Formats: sequence, C-alpha cells, structure tokens
Amino acid sequence: MGVFKDAGHLFRFTGLFVLAFLAFLLIRGYVVPKTFGQYGHYRAAAIGEIAGRPVKFAGHKACEDCHTDIVDVKMKGKHAHVNCEACHGALAKHADDPTSMTPTKPDTAVLCARCHTASAAKPTGFPQVNPADHSNGVPCETCHNPHSPAIDGGGAK
Repeated sequence: MGVFKDAGHLFRFTGLFVLAFLAFLLIRGYVVPKTFGQYGHYRAAAIGEIAGRPVKFAGHKACEDCHTDIVDVKMKGKHAHVNCEACHGALAKHADDPTSMTPTKPDTAVLCARCHTASAAKPTGFPQVNPADHSNGVPCETCHNPHSPAIDGGGAK
C-alpha cells in the first residue's frame, strides 16, 4: 500500500467526479424531453405542436389565383420572385374568405427601405439607395410601381 499512501486526494476527486457525472445523468433525464433524438437532433414532439398552430400564410399561389392582373405586371419586373406576403403580410384569412379582411396597403417609404437601403454587405448589382437622399421621405410608389419597380413616373398601378 506504499504506492497509494498519499493518493487519498485522487480517490476523493475521482469520487466527486463520479458523483457529478451521475448527477448530470439524473438531471439530464428530467430536463431533456423524451422525444429528443427520435427523428434527429431535435425534439420530435415539436412537429405536432407546430402542425397544430393555425395557418397564417396563404402562399403566393393563392394570391396569384385571384389577382391575375397584378401577377402579369409582377412577372415582367424585378420583383417577379418576391412572394406577395413578404410585403403584404400573412394573408391566409383573406385567401380563405376575401370579405373577412382587407389587406393593408404597406407604407412603401418604410417597406422598400427594408431591402433596398444601401449596405456594403449586399451584392453590387442589387438596387440600393439611401432613402433620405433618394426620395426625401416621399413614398416609393410615387415613382415606382412596387410590383414592377422600374422608374415609370406613373406610380402604383
């Protein structure tokens, strides 16, 4: 026993380590949801919870089915691949029953700036402006049709 005569502190440390590991496993058993890892590295029960939420977005197809005049203009412009609800908000209620709600018309002076305010992080070919210098607070639709935003001088159509 001469080899282990001064090793008491190592045995105590090992014992504390084992206790800490067991405590970790016990706490983990209570904290980690039972469905975690069932379908990968996330909580499988989340799928049902998310599916149980009400649908808020209708999708661009629902908009295009009724608003064909807008689709024709939009498909010829730079916003052809921007989904309607990116600007107009969630419209599932409107798509289900158009009389139940009227979508709000976005404030283009604010909305357009979300994507088009100048930033060095954006690609160089992406249209960028400094809203204060570009329009002096005038709504973008004064000069641009939001669905096909080339300068047309006629505003929203």
